[in-house]
Amino acid sequence: MALDGLVLHAIVHELQECVGGRINKIHQPTGSDVVMQIRARGRSLKLLLSANPTYPRMHVTEGQYLNPQEAPMFCMLLRKHCEGGIIDSIEQVGLERIVHFRVRQRDELGDVSTKTIVVEIMGRHSNLILMDPSTGTILDGIHHVTPAISSYRIVMPGSAYAEPPAQDKANPLDTSEAVFRRSMGAGIGEDAAPEKQMLASFSGLSPLAAREIVYRSGTRLGVPYGEDALAPLWQSFRSVTDAVRERRYSPVIVEETKTGKLFFSVMELTQIEGESRLFPTVSECLESYFGDKAERDTVKQRAADLVKLLQNEKAKNIKKMDKLRETKEEAKDADRFRIMGELLTAHLHQIRKGDKEAVVVNYYEEAQPQQSIALDPLLTPSENAQRYFKRYTKSKNSLAYVEEQMSQTEMEIQYLSSLLQQLGSASMRDIAEIRDELAEQGYVRERHTKGKRKKKTDKPSVACFTSSEGVPIYVGKNNTQNDYVTNRLASAGDTWLHTKDIPGSHVVIRSQSFGEATLHEAAQLAAYFSQAKESSSVPVDYTLIRHVHKPSGAKPGFVIYEQQKTLFVTPDDQLIKQMPQTVKA
Repeated sequence: MALDGLVLHAIVHELQECVGGRINKIHQPTGSDVVMQIRARGRSLKLLLSANPTYPRMHVTEGQYLNPQEAPMFCMLLRKHCEGGIIDSIEQVGLERIVHFRVRQRDELGDVSTKTIVVEIMGRHSNLILMDPSTGTILDGIHHVTPAISSYRIVMPGSAYAEPPAQDKANPLDTSEAVFRRSMGAGIGEDAAPEKQMLASFSGLSPLAAREIVYRSGTRLGVPYGEDALAPLWQSFRSVTDAVRERRYSPVIVEETKTGKLFFSVMELTQIEGESRLFPTVSECLESYFGDKAERDTVKQRAADLVKLLQNEKAKNIKKMDKLRETKEEAKDADRFRIMGELLTAHLHQIRKGDKEAVVVNYYEEAQPQQSIALDPLLTPSENAQRYFKRYTKSKNSLAYVEEQMSQTEMEIQYLSSLLQQLGSASMRDIAEIRDELAEQGYVRERHTKGKRKKKTDKPSVACFTSSEGVPIYVGKNNTQNDYVTNRLASAGDTWLHTKDIPGSHVVIRSQSFGEATLHEAAQLAAYFSQAKESSSVPVDYTLIRHVHKPSGAKPGFVIYEQQKTLFVTPDDQLIKQMPQTVKA
């Protein structure tokens, strides 16, 4: 679902409250995103400008972003020219997906200098560009476009700024009925569907918006139309454009019943059957729609090498476990080797050196049958007997070793599974902590960064949810946080929760008095942040912290517990998102 010109028009209108505001801080958390902290009209807000090729967008955000230790060059340039500056204007180019931020700042000499931040939201060609409007020169772009990439426009420091190629489409907000009828009339007799002709004729419309306009008119979607459809199409078109001109927006996300797909718009989506969620602002709508997707995509890229490493290590340990089981089965036959040694010793007088087998009476069995025992012809009868006794001793000793190895390997598989589960729901900060943990455990090399090494914090930041009863519930998102929450933060009388026999987060209710609602919500968190997130009736154990212990020498995040009770919950995504959440250090 693309962010179209209508949605962007609504965002630009919403952001007019930033005009006259001061840009206090600028950060670039990823290679495609810039976050500006703005103080305007007595309140502070964060503005996200994203040129992410998959999820380009622009809106006010409440999200937490992990910034790199060293700011990228584009971020440093923005800070030089825009930090501390005043936003003079925020304007959309027509109804195109291009927005200009004019920022006024005093330079090093104290002279007033104006720069323009150009936000281009165009799918994989999206970009953020810093430009000097007095000369039309590009100072830099978050994504460089060289002559080898495009012959039409270059985005490099020092090159002249050129707008993206014009599409020669009419602006829907300035369109008269005559122009509309002429534009749409051109598609009659051309076997064009009305929504496709509308897209070809007017700027700023996404396929979703065009379909919505056609659907509201009562005209059939996806089939050719006639002259009689122009009047209802115009009425529907005008009602939508009038709402946009008059700033009557209805930010909404609709989940289609049949497919489960999500759609967003600034107008009611009557064409889609499904559950709708209305939002008070366009920014909140976009943050809800894009936030999780964009973060998960970024996290997936950053964690790809760790996931591959852990999957390989887990596969190795599973193979090792299979071999240990085979060895254990063989070791169970240790008594057979002892019996054969004793039978050979009892029949030494019947055996000669050079014999390949000995047929003896097995007096260990009640029927005393004849038994054939393989011999090494190069050994004496006595040496053959001793060979079987040695095999008996070796098998007997290996059984204890194999059982110990199996226990360690099983713990290793559980540990690796828990890390894979944690990476599946990790934030950028969580990934950094998981990488540090793997370095400490010897799975990866420590990364040596330039400059001073960042001191490892003694208290990791952990997610703290507030239950409907106002009780704080702490959730560890990785083993570093799990150890801290369970072994250091929690008190003996607090309640600890974890999914039963399923890799997941440690959850602690930081209170000794709470109701069933808090217990149920904490269980929901334990199930949601576990490998069983997509399952139903997930078993969750809970007990007091005093009954939870970390064995000496155990892997990070591993504990044993007793006197637990179990309840069953089905993770509810909406319930989790509605719970107030903060990050506490």
